[in-house]
Amino acid sequence: MTLKDKLNDDLKTAMKAGDTARRDALRLLLAAIKQGEVDMLDPAKRSNGLADEDIQTILTREAKRRRESIEGYTKGGRADLVAHEEAELAIIESYLPKLLSRAELEPLARQAIADSHATSEKQIGAVMQKLMPQVKGKADGKLVNQIVKELLAASH
Repeated sequence: MTLKDKLNDDLKTAMKAGDTARRDALRLLLAAIKQGEVDMLDPAKRSNGLADEDIQTILTREAKRRRESIEGYTKGGRADLVAHEEAELAIIESYLPKLLSRAELEPLARQAIADSHATSEKQIGAVMQKLMPQVKGKADGKLVNQIVKELLAASH
């Protein structure tokens, strides 16, 4: 069963159960996937749909959008919208692999710094270029960037 099939099945289950929050979140995800199919595939391949890894990329992007919205709504004092976005984020994350924690990312970042021979924050691009392919889809890029900056700053 593909990830898209699972999302469709879960949508049907949510509709039958009357779970409107989950139903709405799944409809948004499926719409994003449909848009991804239109954007990414040529018409001849569109009938096959996207691969699961492409769908995970779309889900990761949607999760990132929710995190950014939560941050903005928190700054704006909109607790009602924060709760709504957090609920959607939880649903999205249930379909994504578990993200690496800070403790799991630090050794990878140290290794990437060593591999790229970086000594200052000016060389963060080289470190990120080595590190991001290893953690793509498994870690929040903003957190990875923050960890690398902290490690480079501490190495002075």
